[in-house]
Amino acid sequence: MDDLYYGDYIELDTLLNSQHPRSFDRMEDGNDEMLFIIIHQAYELWFKQMIFELDRVRGIFMGGNINDNAGEMGEAARKLKRVVKILELVNQQVSVLETMTALDFLEFRNYLLPASGFQSKQFRLIEVKLGLKMEERHKREYYKHTRRGSLSEADMQEVTRAEDEPTLKELVIAWLERMPFFEEQYWAEYVSSSRASADKFWSDYREAYRESLSTGEGGRFVEFEKVLFTEGRGDLKPKALQAALFITLYRELPIFQYPFELLNTLSEIDELLSNWRYRHFSMVRRMIGIRAGTGGTSGAGYLEGTLSQHYAFREITELATFLIERSKLPELPGALKDKVSFQV
Repeated sequence: MDDLYYGDYIELDTLLNSQHPRSFDRMEDGNDEMLFIIIHQAYELWFKQMIFELDRVRGIFMGGNINDNAGEMGEAARKLKRVVKILELVNQQVSVLETMTALDFLEFRNYLLPASGFQSKQFRLIEVKLGLKMEERHKREYYKHTRRGSLSEADMQEVTRAEDEPTLKELVIAWLERMPFFEEQYWAEYVSSSRASADKFWSDYREAYRESLSTGEGGRFVEFEKVLFTEGRGDLKPKALQAALFITLYRELPIFQYPFELLNTLSEIDELLSNWRYRHFSMVRRMIGIRAGTGGTSGAGYLEGTLSQHYAFREITELATFLIERSKLPELPGALKDKVSFQV
């Protein structure tokens, strides 16, 4: 067997021969189209890795009960942290593209029509797998068709199939709703400072939260009651939100460290995707002003609209609204501490 050669292993010739600037055949001097292509190819390679990691995490959660002894929660958290690092790198790549000026882009822009980043199947798959719903998208009428400037029929079918699979958000919600830490057996010895006989922890936490609010924040307590005890928020019902808040409040307990890291990382992913959209919006506005995008969207106007709407885990991030000072947290009963601590 012949020795494996580096270039063959990573198929370097295929990679290096995959850039075909359309404007070069018609212009004597090369322009920035080569840079434009390489940057977007690099995006798509990183998107492929993100999908690979997200599918693994989804697979862990689809197994039902997560085996902490087998390190599954730790693996899920680490893989999502890898997605965060990739997104940080993707954001940095925008800086390289920004070395191209508006006049540089105009040299080859018309050669791109009607192709655009809106046709990135992989980015659409990332959003779907995370849990961004069609009805929550800005200009959702842009999405479910295959007209000029949109996804091909084959790509649209792949995205549609992905929409029928459990999303990471749905799987995380189901996991949160399975949390057993509010079962009465763990709270039998707990003495409520508010003298409640049932739902003792939340009765005490309710009062601590009320006392933490300033004079002008009275409406926050109404919101607290609505979100955590009656209606929930978005896709998360009160049971899931209570579990997520409880993990956040007591994140230093051993069994909650990886769950908190996972929840916090989901918020980081949302934030970094928002940062990427903002960088993209700013760059497009600088390059083409308020002209339409090459794919037929409203260009910078469309991208600006996505900034406020395209969040998969907004409900988890906004739980910070209902935190109180660590020094005011109710002391957990011994039976629950034993449950959430490592046994020796």
